[in-house]
Amino acid sequence: MSAGFAAQAADQVRVRGTVESFEGKTLSVKTREGTDAKIMLKDDWKVSSVAKASVDDIKPGDFVGIASMPTASGGDGALEVLIFPAAMKGTGEGSYAWDLKPNSSMTNATVADAVKSVDGRTVTVSYKGKEKKISIPDGTPVVTFAPATEADLKAGATVFVPSEKAADGSMSSGRVVVGTNGVVPPM
Repeated sequence: MSAGFAAQAADQVRVRGTVESFEGKTLSVKTREGTDAKIMLKDDWKVSSVAKASVDDIKPGDFVGIASMPTASGGDGALEVLIFPAAMKGTGEGSYAWDLKPNSSMTNATVADAVKSVDGRTVTVSYKGKEKKISIPDGTPVVTFAPATEADLKAGATVFVPSEKAADGSMSSGRVVVGTNGVVPPM
C-alpha cells in the first residue's frame, strides 16, 4: 500500500473514476475527467474498499491520511480523512502535494490530539518530527479500509487506483480501492 500513498514521483498517477470493465488483469476506468484509462494490474495486486467512519472515531495515536486545502482563515481544512488500520501505521508518512483538488495536500501522520469545536474538530498530527493542525469541518467524509474482492470491481463501481505510468503511456497498479455499500473512496 505504501506506494499508493507515498510521495509521488512524476510517473505516478492517481486514477479516480468508475469501472467500465474488468477482464483478466485489465481494469478499464472512465476517469473523473471523462477519459478512458486501461490499467494492468500487477501479479500481486490487492483490492480493498472503504467503510464509513466518523470524526469521533479519530483518537490520539491513530495513523491517518488527510487530504486538505488551505482555508481563508489560515491553516488547513480537511477534504477527507482516512483512518488507517493499525497494521498500516507509517504508510506514506509525510505531507505532500495531492491532486484531489487544485492546491490540495495529503498528510499521512499520527494523531497527536483531537479537539472538538463548534464547527467540527481540529486535529494535530505529527510526522517526521513536524506537526500540522488540520480542521475537520462537519460533513467531511471519514473512512477506513475494509475488505473487498475482485467481484466488487463491477461496471459502475467507483474506484481510486494509485498507478504507475510508463513512458509509452501504459499504466499499471498493485492496488485498487473500490466503493462498496454506498461508500465511495474520497481520496
